[in-house]
Amino acid sequence: MSAMLRTVNRVLLALAGLILVAVGGTVLATGLGAAVPSWFPWNGKSDVLLSDADRGRWRDESWWWPTVIAILAVLVVLALWWLLAQLRRARLATVLVDSGDGEGALLRGRALEGVLAAEAGGLDGVARAQAALTGRRTAPQARVRMQLEPHAVPAEALRGFSDEALAHARASAGLDELPAEVLLKAVKHRAERVT
Repeated sequence: MSAMLRTVNRVLLALAGLILVAVGGTVLATGLGAAVPSWFPWNGKSDVLLSDADRGRWRDESWWWPTVIAILAVLVVLALWWLLAQLRRARLATVLVDSGDGEGALLRGRALEGVLAAEAGGLDGVARAQAALTGRRTAPQARVRMQLEPHAVPAEALRGFSDEALAHARASAGLDELPAEVLLKAVKHRAERVT
């Protein structure tokens, strides 16, 4: 997860927590009959959050409903963006390869993903493969999706991926280990007619 996303998460959670605690605490204190300052909008047990006059104040204004709808639409879009950002794992941009000189070299993550997907896609019974690297650049992890042909045996495809494609990627990047999560899915095909 990127640093920016972590910062946005922390700020949003802190603001939401502060607002909920402040509003909830003051409403609870007022409802229990605690003494509140004179400037406070609610000052008694029988007081309501929004009176009839407050609810109907802006109803006849022509700008009111478009403004409310626009604000709500922006909030929905921001909430969806935030939700999608939570679900999407950040892809690894580079992998640190031990070059033997003590400094190391950087390998583009997309290049390793492409080679891993190409080699996995070339296995017997695999129609198509996609790979993505996540984790840290010193300890990458692979997520691979393989679509299998109708005649493919999933155990053999997984064994071939582990013994060939994954082993080659691990060896070429000089990694001690490269954990992988593999999702196998069958290619949709039409039923064959037997005559």
